[in-house]
Amino acid sequence: MIDAHIHLDQYEDNEIELILKGSDSIKTLLSISCDLESCKRNLELSRKYQKVKTAFGFHPEQSLPTEHQFSVLIEWITQHQNEMIAVGEVGLPYYLRMDQKVSKRQYGQYLEHLEIFIKMAKKWDKPIVLHAVYDDAPVVCDLLEKHSVTKAHFHWFKGEEITIKRLIQNGYYISVTPEIVYKRKIQNLVQDYPLEQIMVETDGPWPFEGPFTGKMTHPAMIKESILKIAEIKNLSETEVSERLFENTKKIYGI
Repeated sequence: MIDAHIHLDQYEDNEIELILKGSDSIKTLLSISCDLESCKRNLELSRKYQKVKTAFGFHPEQSLPTEHQFSVLIEWITQHQNEMIAVGEVGLPYYLRMDQKVSKRQYGQYLEHLEIFIKMAKKWDKPIVLHAVYDDAPVVCDLLEKHSVTKAHFHWFKGEEITIKRLIQNGYYISVTPEIVYKRKIQNLVQDYPLEQIMVETDGPWPFEGPFTGKMTHPAMIKESILKIAEIKNLSETEVSERLFENTKKIYGI
């Protein structure tokens, strides 16, 4: 199994040891960054642990960096581009916008930053890891199409049927969290989405409900996601597991 999206840098050191030594079935963890310090921490982890691959970016669900901070981040990523597997996590601040914490002008700045990251991914031929849900997703699709970027991974995706069809047609990948075990909306998404464009993730340390209530988010939870996907697709657990594994290897060149 491969955890296609986890924020390993946000765990405590003892938790990281537990995760990396606790399951031989987890072959790779894609540890995704949120800002410059997160990038640096993930780089350290990828150098220390063979299982860890990392992506560098700036998570959009936070305040905009200053012009200087953003410039420093881009320069750092450029210097370390050969040590990252992808650009990410990047995207648009849907939840901040819904909470009315982002002005129209600020939203334009998030868009400008995202386009810079998309150009970087295109230039370096790297996959891009996207936080783009609901009505932000079509906007991101516009930018990806504008720059002819095809290796796009919409993590924990949520959106309208018309956008889902667009993602499928463009060959974009989605990944689902353990939420699939107990959320009908995610189950319906997996029902409609081609298996060859699906991956599994935890987005840890984000906590989950249902059978995972009160538990530390661990990549081993992916097994439950695979079982649910197999049930939805009416396929064997082995077949689904192998397909998801190969999908992740394919887009990330692992």
